[in-house]
Amino acid sequence: MPETSKLYAIVNAKCPQCRRGDIFTGSLYGFNIQRTRETCEHCGQRFEIEPGYFYAAMYVSYAMNVAEMVTLAVATYVFSGGDLSYESLWLYLTVILVGCLLLAPFNYRYSRVLLLHLLSPKISYKPQYDKP
Repeated sequence: MPETSKLYAIVNAKCPQCRRGDIFTGSLYGFNIQRTRETCEHCGQRFEIEPGYFYAAMYVSYAMNVAEMVTLAVATYVFSGGDLSYESLWLYLTVILVGCLLLAPFNYRYSRVLLLHLLSPKISYKPQYDKP
């Protein structure tokens, strides 16, 4: 069976160890609450390696949020014709706040995925394809 690439595993929120099991229950934008699974359903890897492991994901989420706010501000500047007057302040604030609210589930999910893929301990994993 071919091995899944690291990029595919990150984009599709797969386990950092086996790259097959899902990290989250539910979809990114849906009528469900996305939760991080305790273990991978395929290889048994624990996702919360130690208590408070995902507190570090707040820093990753913060960096993602700042990058998104700067991008939205620059895009608003370009599309509004370079208007930086006092009246356009509400346009910038509205675009940035709505963008932050819409991207909050994305930031929650991918801050944890990036943290897991970058900082999870490497355990020698040998796939067992003949498991029932």
